[in-house]
Amino acid sequence: MNSTIFWGLGSALTWGIGDFCGGLATRRTSVWTVVLYSQAVGMVLLLVLAFAFGEMLPRTSDLFWGAVAGLAGIIGLLALYQAMALGQMALVAPLTAIIALSIPVIIGIVTEGWPAVSTLGGFVLAGVSVMLISYAPQRTASASGLWIALVAGCGFGGFFVLIAQTQEAAVFWPLVAARAMSVATLSILMVIQRRAALPTSEALLPIMLAGIFDAGGNACFVLAEQAGRLDIASTLSSLYPVSTVVLALILLRERISWVQGAGVALALAAIPLIAQ
Repeated sequence: MNSTIFWGLGSALTWGIGDFCGGLATRRTSVWTVVLYSQAVGMVLLLVLAFAFGEMLPRTSDLFWGAVAGLAGIIGLLALYQAMALGQMALVAPLTAIIALSIPVIIGIVTEGWPAVSTLGGFVLAGVSVMLISYAPQRTASASGLWIALVAGCGFGGFFVLIAQTQEAAVFWPLVAARAMSVATLSILMVIQRRAALPTSEALLPIMLAGIFDAGGNACFVLAEQAGRLDIASTLSSLYPVSTVVLALILLRERISWVQGAGVALALAAIPLIAQ
């Protein structure tokens, strides 16, 4: 297994675990609070790792790309929150997933050329799998949901592309800048909207775990992209809903629909095609 496949799948696994922990935390305190504190925990962890691994101080351009990537990511996240508020999540989630996946794939093809035919087939299967896993039936859908999906997808896809602009020697510092931008943006918005900021005591552990695993997923993605192609790294990393669904099935005894089950199967089928 080459480094891109290893780190890409590692990113999917850790991001999925982080989302699972974050989902548990949102059952015990507000979503905004969970995201703010998990982002802060991740920022601290990445800062510690930067010093622990002796990563050289970053160039200004690396901090810039990290901060812009963080802004794009938080815009995507806030768009999803808006979707939740409008009851459009069932429509937005699958569309957001495919848009977020398509952007780095297109950029990767333009900048690095066409991958193998089997790899392209893996991209298609992966995109369909993520849509199926994210899909939930909805009776009605409004045009606003389409715009929210576009914004959210561009935000998440933009994060993949922007964080990939950093130099190969920079892994942790650009991600610290990304987290700092996210924390600052969320803090300002929460103050403006007068949202409660303190988490409940029972939510502290899952919030910390969410922050740790999410930061780990970011680091794995950067390493995957630096080791190979952007489109392959982003496609594999985008399979993170698989681990979230599997954890919910095993630990929470949640039932998954046949559509989600089909999505998991397609994701597993996509991996060997992409890895060829």
